[in-house]
Amino acid sequence: MQTRRLVLGALTAAALASPFAAAQAADVTLRVHHFLPPMANTQTKVLEPWKKEIEAASGGRIAIEIFPAMQLGGKPPQLIDQARDGVVDIVWALPSYTPGRYPTAAVFELPFMVSTAAGTTLAVQEFYEKHMRDEFSDVHPLLFHVHARGVIHTKNPVEKIADLSGMKVRAPSRSIGKALEAMGATPVFMPVPALPEALSKGVVEGAVIPWEITIPLKISELVDNHAVTPGPRGLYTSVFVLAMNKAKYDGMPADLRKILDDHSGMAMAGWVGKVWDEIELPGLAKAKESGTVREMSPDQVAKMREITASVTAEWIAEMDKAGKDGAALLKDANALIDKHTK
Repeated sequence: MQTRRLVLGALTAAALASPFAAAQAADVTLRVHHFLPPMANTQTKVLEPWKKEIEAASGGRIAIEIFPAMQLGGKPPQLIDQARDGVVDIVWALPSYTPGRYPTAAVFELPFMVSTAAGTTLAVQEFYEKHMRDEFSDVHPLLFHVHARGVIHTKNPVEKIADLSGMKVRAPSRSIGKALEAMGATPVFMPVPALPEALSKGVVEGAVIPWEITIPLKISELVDNHAVTPGPRGLYTSVFVLAMNKAKYDGMPADLRKILDDHSGMAMAGWVGKVWDEIELPGLAKAKESGTVREMSPDQVAKMREITASVTAEWIAEMDKAGKDGAALLKDANALIDKHTK
């Protein structure tokens, strides 16, 4: 309760200090909380354009305030609970920061379950509507999306799987942690904002993240080697959710709820996925300038798929144990990726 009061206090103070607080004409004000800095693509290329769309479509009756870098208190793994509990109205969060809580969504975080960000984002959104409503029933999801295929960024070169042996590598999710472990690395779990300090202090020797986040985190200044897994599917991705407090959504006038509905779900997924593909290019260019970008050989990628197949098999077994048909869910997820990938 004390933590909740502190967060609520921070929320009140921040709201009073915000220049948006004077927007009295709005019928509804929605506060969006996320963990990345304000210059990150999440805010500048997704949340801010979405805010403008919603405010324009509502004629100013909906006002949206964005609070980056956990300005309203708490830590990144607490964001979904903040939306659930009404501490904030909307969060942009990683379900995988709470391992085991959203096991169905984790199917897209298994090894080699990403094509393009655009295609896989549409697949995740449709998969949610078919299979994940119960799993996220304590919030009102507005959007699911993924980032583009992750890259292995390391201080020492990684040209083959054996080069990962004993290397401490930051992992974003339980599935990819297990995949790294199967390939001989030592996974270290942490929210991505902690990565630069961890690299500079030697807590980790590398990380798996997409190109786009390397710019705000200045990863190319901390490591010189970047290993890409080519082919129709990349090594991994992470699933993100834009989740809203249910009571806040239900309490909005019907016409304003419709505006949110019209600008979320599959409609929003259609453009957000494309954004995530486009924003990869600056990070890649920066890495080529300051370091070395390598493509793993087809043989090594095939071996990666073979080695990490055990992670997928384990997920299927866990889902079966929970009373869900893991193989069927995996098959549908793959079919949706294929359907939406162009």
